[in-house]
Amino acid sequence: MSGGGPIPGGAATPADKPGRDWDEAMFAAAAERHQRELQIHCYRMLGSLEEAEDHVQETFLQAWRRRDSFEGRAPIRAWFYRIATNACLQTLRRRPRVTPAAEPGRLPPYSQFPWLQPYPDRLLDVATPAEEGPDALVVSRETIELAFLAAIQLLPASQRAVLILREVLAFSAAETASLLDSTVAGVNSALQRARATLRKFQQSRPPEAAISAPSEQERALVQRYMDAHEQANPRAVIAVLREDARLTILPAGLCWDGRDEITPDYEEGLGLLGDWRCVPVRANRQPAVAHYLRRWGESQYQAFSLVVLGIQDGAITEITTFAEPGLFTAFGLADTA
Repeated sequence: MSGGGPIPGGAATPADKPGRDWDEAMFAAAAERHQRELQIHCYRMLGSLEEAEDHVQETFLQAWRRRDSFEGRAPIRAWFYRIATNACLQTLRRRPRVTPAAEPGRLPPYSQFPWLQPYPDRLLDVATPAEEGPDALVVSRETIELAFLAAIQLLPASQRAVLILREVLAFSAAETASLLDSTVAGVNSALQRARATLRKFQQSRPPEAAISAPSEQERALVQRYMDAHEQANPRAVIAVLREDARLTILPAGLCWDGRDEITPDYEEGLGLLGDWRCVPVRANRQPAVAHYLRRWGESQYQAFSLVVLGIQDGAITEITTFAEPGLFTAFGLADTA
């Protein structure tokens, strides 16, 4: 993660200073420029794609209503981030905090966070206009993967906000303090505590983990996973799993740890509901698969679940299943196949 960099918002221009002279069209243009990156920010804060979309809309509604109060000392981007971050903080403070037990060096199961949802790569790819600063800060792989999203769920809301603003988006300590109505000392202290918590769950990452483009090995492994489902071959699914693989089903909060624990579930359930059709997609800069199900006696495949895969050392280490057909739209997928 980046610990510094240029001022993220850049220099303010007359068109970036809302006020009484701004009409709806001018405001809408500014909102459109920053909508996607703000959605990613809210997604990191909340872990939920649907909640992130709602909070961005609330951000722009509040910004329009309060446009006369914008003093223009900082770019409008920072103003939007201030409103969005504080809206997320209000939501997080109403959400019961989860502090699950976890093995040192390994993240707790994603099943501890039933609100967690995947983020489509197709939306990450259009996140930030080039003139607004380094795109990589907004969509870098290590800060959008499910593992990072799960890890920061363990942080108190204020520490999460500081970590994201400072180390993901490269706001300075002074800028972060201003956005959060805090002090530089308070921001630095919160960042140190957040780092200490995350260090407990850091896992070693192979060099290829920093590469966003899928490798041939990864594509072949995903194809084997999909073929196994479409052929209703549970043993073929088990064959691509690492011994310590984890299977999670959200939002139900179900979890199976280890290949031995996962095996009976696949052996008993893979062909239980009907036939499968699989479509490869990408989510959170990771390989993912959209599962369509044709139930016994029916003629059409219906959207069923989205699965995000974790891959290391040529094997699948995580199968995170989101049993939410409503997410298919965000991935540009049809309801039937």
